[in-house]
Amino acid sequence: MRLAPTHIFFAAALACALAACSPSEPPPARDAPTPRAQVEAPANPALGSSEWYAWVDRTLGITDNGHGPDRGSAEWNAAVQHQLGQEAPQAAPGSPEWQQAVDALLRTRATVP
Repeated sequence: MRLAPTHIFFAAALACALAACSPSEPPPARDAPTPRAQVEAPANPALGSSEWYAWVDRTLGITDNGHGPDRGSAEWNAAVQHQLGQEAPQAAPGSPEWQQAVDALLRTRATVP
């Protein structure tokens, strides 16, 4: 059975269209915050410790490759507040009450699938 030239053309066009619609590899990852569900909370760091600040920083993506406000500074606390949005604690940013509320909120988020 011979195919007519138009059938070959349509078959080739269909193959090209299917190849164009097939999924490609995703673009390389940018320096974005790690998805919250994938950031493992440290076992039990002291609130305000360098380990705790690092975890909050990673979870919310406050700094970018070491560029950003110093952890625990007023600017960093404001960035945390901004990232938390409406869920941000009402306590004074940086206070022990604020740290405790941030910790509880992020631990709750980290366990949500």
